Amino acid sequence: MSHDRPGPRAVMRSVVFLTAGALAVPALAGCAAEDPAGKPLAGQDIAPAARSQVADGGTLRWAVDAVPETLNTFQADADATSTRVAQAVLPSMYRLDGSGRPEINSDYLESAKVVDTEPKQVVLYKLNQQAVWSDGREVGAADFAAQWRALSGKDSAYWTARNAGYERIERIERGANDLEVKVTFGRTYADWRSLFSPLYPKDVMGTPDSFNDAARRKLKITAGPFAVRKIDRKDDEIVLARNPRWWGSPAKLDKIVLRAVDRDERVDELAAGNLDLAEVDPQAVGRIKFAARAAGQGTASPKAGADSKRAAVTEDDADEREALKGFEIRRSLEPAYTQLALNGADGPLADERVRRAVARALDREELAELVLKPLGLPVEPVGSHLALSGQAAYADGSGALGGQDTAEARALLADAGWVRGGALKEQEQGEKAAGAEGEDEKKKQDKKEKKAEEGSEDSEGSKSSEDSADSKDSAGGDDGTYIVGEDGKAPAEADREKKAHELNQGGVPGAYAPKGTAAPAGAATGALAKDGKPLTLRFVLPSGTGSESLRTVAERIRRMLDRVGIRTELSKVSDESYFKDHIASGEYDLALYSWPASAYPATDARPIFAKPVPAADGSLNVEQNYTRVGTDQVDQLFDQAVSTLNESETKSLIRKADARIWAAAGSIPLYQRPQLTAAGKNLVNAGAFGFRTPVYEDMGFLKKGARPAAGPSKK
Repeated sequence: MSHDRPGPRAVMRSVVFLTAGALAVPALAGCAAEDPAGKPLAGQDIAPAARSQVADGGTLRWAVDAVPETLNTFQADADATSTRVAQAVLPSMYRLDGSGRPEINSDYLESAKVVDTEPKQVVLYKLNQQAVWSDGREVGAADFAAQWRALSGKDSAYWTARNAGYERIERIERGANDLEVKVTFGRTYADWRSLFSPLYPKDVMGTPDSFNDAARRKLKITAGPFAVRKIDRKDDEIVLARNPRWWGSPAKLDKIVLRAVDRDERVDELAAGNLDLAEVDPQAVGRIKFAARAAGQGTASPKAGADSKRAAVTEDDADEREALKGFEIRRSLEPAYTQLALNGADGPLADERVRRAVARALDREELAELVLKPLGLPVEPVGSHLALSGQAAYADGSGALGGQDTAEARALLADAGWVRGGALKEQEQGEKAAGAEGEDEKKKQDKKEKKAEEGSEDSEGSKSSEDSADSKDSAGGDDGTYIVGEDGKAPAEADREKKAHELNQGGVPGAYAPKGTAAPAGAATGALAKDGKPLTLRFVLPSGTGSESLRTVAERIRRMLDRVGIRTELSKVSDESYFKDHIASGEYDLALYSWPASAYPATDARPIFAKPVPAADGSLNVEQNYTRVGTDQVDQLFDQAVSTLNESETKSLIRKADARIWAAAGSIPLYQRPQLTAAGKNLVNAGAFGFRTPVYEDMGFLKKGARPAAGPSKK
């Protein structure tokens, strides 16, 4: 499985103070008519088909990462499969549309709106009169009230992982009739649409015992197009069956079987006829595309998806090729982004200037291209920590930090006291200084590493990206030589650059050369040091087979940082320990992992970027802020955003918060994660869902002679 993202929302917090709050924040929402939110970079790819074209019956066998420990999504050990089950079997007042924005789920809700703001916010829900639980009882105010009490945080006997929003509710009561639910808030809550999705029956939420235990291994009462029939931990699968009491459009499938299958085994299981639908890693794409090519039914496979050794084996395996030609790859962009995290708790990265230097050394477009272009997906770096392109709060706030600029990165490091040769002052006589000969050896070694990497990447077809890397060295020629003065600096930046040269005067040949003079080879890429210690950062990565693309990105980042004098030590750790023992515990300098995008960033993103605060025992609570970087200003903007009912004001505040997060340089968004799903060619309304919540009742297999709509869905 992939290990570059944290699990469901946990609850933690910690403390670091930065000066980024004083930095100027660019105007993000001006008078221009164009919405900075833009559109989703990629639509759904689910082989859409009208329900009339879908056969009645059948079983969908769908690969998941694991059978969940709990079916209660509000518990700490809930996972992605917990959410998938909840979507299929429980009410949800709102779901996400194709742009990642909330929309009313009409199967459960006729309307919901704020009916009062003074003296307090009141929301009135009008329920679908047909909505009933599987035991025949109507969905109503009693269920809303039970869930509020369980998640309000007032009763510690409930083992809840989160209560965001519910703690703001003052009371819940029946409206004018049984179909109305009136919710009064003690404190204004902008993200009220995030509540009661999913909604559990009062039988689960009513007491601490039922909340803590009843919904962990079974859900007796449900209200969705499917119901939980069986959880088989021996065979690692969950069986969902059609709900006979469902009042909406009847489910086309008889059953959905969610089977736990390791990612590196999924192509084998597809070929063996044991799966119909499976999210796969880029490395698995080549085998499926090869089968399609061999059968004359597909185009050339994405270059980075092919593994030459496995392709050779596949070529000799006619049976597998025959089996896999019945599948295709459906692709979109996952509602999540991969970031470079910089641990600002201590060490060199506790200095904001060093973090900003790391950020300015990165060519984010090159990194996005490295991952997305070979897969045929749009190449565009993510411009926000708090939303993705197409979502209401999205705007590119990266200008608050600045783009890739090698010279500026070096100047920031010099300003922070990291200079070339700074570690040599205590060397004993006879030790060799890091001079031209030493740099030549380093360049030889880099060439060897680069050649090895190119060989590896060529086998995956990503040579074009490698060539791109060679041509994108900022402020230098093709060989990486830094030309003094040829960097297009504004006067203020030029002054900082001059200071950098002055600080480096003992170790940078040509520092005072006339404008346009090339510094000797190696002068611009020498290792930096301060107070006798070299500038070396530990880059922690997962070692599993599902994380090859992360390691490829990390190697490219290593080379980018090397150009500005920052050395990195790549440390590969087991998948099991990667997040728990390294990211969450702060045992890293640099790391790559992902965060899911939320339609409610004022609520869901705050724990990720909140300024850490000391706990009563003297330790630091970090919530989900694993970079340990935060500011008072960001916290204040989040607080303001979640406490206004003016949607335009909320968006503006979220965008300002994002600009300040960029300025603090605790995390650098890189690219939206690819979403690659292998699906049987006759399976429709399922695949790479993108932002949109899956519609489980519409999934199924085509009738004989029917054809799905051409191309990916843009909804």
